[in-house]
Amino acid sequence: MRRLFPVTDMTAHETDAGADREWSLDELADAYGYPELPEGEGAWLRANMVSSLDGAGQHDGRSQPLSSDADMRIFGTLRGLADVVVVGAETVRLEGYRPARAREAFAARRAAAGQGPAPVIAVVSASLSLDFSLPLFTAPLVPTLILTGAAAPVERVRAAREAGAEVLVAGDGAGVEPDRAKAVLAERGLRRQLTEGGPRLLGQFVAAEALDELCLTVSPTMTAGGAQRIAGGPPVAVPTRFAVASLLEQDGFLFTRYRRI
Repeated sequence: MRRLFPVTDMTAHETDAGADREWSLDELADAYGYPELPEGEGAWLRANMVSSLDGAGQHDGRSQPLSSDADMRIFGTLRGLADVVVVGAETVRLEGYRPARAREAFAARRAAAGQGPAPVIAVVSASLSLDFSLPLFTAPLVPTLILTGAAAPVERVRAAREAGAEVLVAGDGAGVEPDRAKAVLAERGLRRQLTEGGPRLLGQFVAAEALDELCLTVSPTMTAGGAQRIAGGPPVAVPTRFAVASLLEQDGFLFTRYRRI
């Protein structure tokens, strides 16, 4: 079943196209478009995560077991709209991250928005303990960025640059400060920002009140166990409030989108 629930009255409504086909990539791109940003001002950071019904953000350390074909289409759409994908080093290691690829379906849309053929991948790492022989660093369509702190190990910074990565400082200590990461990327024209986690990185963005939007897939699965939630780290003093922007459903999966109030 394929349904759209408008946020105006939350009444279930079958789309005009019917319930027996996939959403087209153009339909998804229209539904998930970034808001208009004033020229040269600020950035918009959205997160894309998946969760089981009982709150697990992963199973056996990976998010893929909670996903679906429709979830992966939305995953690809969000990447197709972004200037940059921000991801934690542990997620790069666990999920086997590869370079973002150019997709013909988004080529005209990206060209009209003044974007390159594919989003930049920006890896957040304090230690730079990464395998620089991986394709993410040796064969990206656009150079991979590494966000780190001013006190990052000098020899690892050198190794990253020798591998072809570009290292950007976004913190005064060893680690990255979320607000500075967002600003450093925006200064490079990477203003449509997408983070895919992991939970620790998302928790840091939430705690810093740097997250503007959450795209959360609610998977119709239960995992039990002690799997991590989609956001980790210390709690915020006052819970951050978000409002529903849109809600889609297919095959029992709910594709929600929330914006920070």
